[in-house]
Amino acid sequence: MSEPEPALQTLSSPALQGRVLAIANQKGGVGKTTTAVNLATAMAAIKKRVLLIDLDPQGNASTGLGVNHRTRRNGIYSVLVDEAGIDDVLTPSMVPYLDIVPASVSLSGAELELVHMDHREHRLRQALQQMTRTYDFIMIDCPPALGLLTLNAMVAADGVLVPMQCEYYALEGLSYLIKTIERVRKVFNPRLDLQGVVLTMYDSRNRLSEQVASDVRGHFGATVYETVIPRNVRISEAPSHGKPVILYDTRCIGARAYVSLAREVLKRETALKATAQQKIHDKDMVSA
Repeated sequence: MSEPEPALQTLSSPALQGRVLAIANQKGGVGKTTTAVNLATAMAAIKKRVLLIDLDPQGNASTGLGVNHRTRRNGIYSVLVDEAGIDDVLTPSMVPYLDIVPASVSLSGAELELVHMDHREHRLRQALQQMTRTYDFIMIDCPPALGLLTLNAMVAADGVLVPMQCEYYALEGLSYLIKTIERVRKVFNPRLDLQGVVLTMYDSRNRLSEQVASDVRGHFGATVYETVIPRNVRISEAPSHGKPVILYDTRCIGARAYVSLAREVLKRETALKATAQQKIHDKDMVSA
């Protein structure tokens, strides 16, 4: 990968080390994997160390980063069933500073196998514990379902980033997903939060897109990112070339949108870091 374009270079800002973000939506076809691949690429372009976990049995994130199917025999499945450590399955991507743990075809049967395993909800979290010292961000591309794989991602994550298509049923699905996040927080992972909602496949010529965007912002306020990801043919073409759109066509509106989203994510993460540091300071002052 060549040096980042000027638009990418402007993203650089401090972020929390070792933050784990699950990119999830129980509905398919909402731009979840596209968001995972391109957000990870935008972060890596400004030299954040990023690890992308492809937890979707379809393996589209692996394809989108040019990982050959023949090299995926030891992917995240092997880690979940204790056949390999995560260090054994790390694969450098075409993007400097971005590594991926690919999905293999075996992952499609992992849900059934995990049911009978000890600590079945915590297996990914245990595997990633040491990785948070190596990477600034770990992003998990979840499958389009709220099963054991997605549950593992949420138990391992600090926050959930939700791509949401601008369509009629989206708000209902988002409400259900938020309830799931709340349940996971109460039972398995008290630090889990809703990191943000990003509107995808937005068409400014379509009244429905505008109405859905307005409704979502009305319900969830500042949780929704200002950046919207537009419908863009270059975004659709990029995976067939095994590239993120940010590499396929840096100057297209889709690439620029993901650069803008990365800027917002970093800004939000920096605010979280400042809040956490203030809490530590206040606690120390009380103890003193």
